[in-house]
Amino acid sequence: MIPARDLRLWQQPEAIQACLSGSRIAVVGLSSNPARPSYGVAAYLLQAGFDVIPVNPREEAVLGLRCYPDLASVPGTIDLVDVFRQSDAVFPIAESAIAVGAKGLWLQLGVFHPTALRLAKEAGLHCVADLCTKIEHARLNL
Repeated sequence: MIPARDLRLWQQPEAIQACLSGSRIAVVGLSSNPARPSYGVAAYLLQAGFDVIPVNPREEAVLGLRCYPDLASVPGTIDLVDVFRQSDAVFPIAESAIAVGAKGLWLQLGVFHPTALRLAKEAGLHCVADLCTKIEHARLNL
């Protein structure tokens, strides 16, 4: 069993690198509001060459990309599920990430759900929590 309370366990360099090594990132909770962090991060990831897939049932398109209501609706494979939702909404997202065969689960800054992280890790996903994909990608100069 993986201890979940220690945040450092969910910020390991190997997991960060593995999560950022794929090309298709589903951004759950992506907003069309340019003032929202999810918008800025997704725009950065697009510019960095990632295939960004917006996932938000309240949006039709974000950054000129079709938005999907949930992970199960996304065609093709998903390398990373990048979550911009409240911590209490993460567990079903983790279950869905597992169900669609995602390779990684990334909980953005301020988002932490130990049970969901443990579930995803035990299912074989690389997991990161309480860090920003944009900041880590830039920091690693990928």
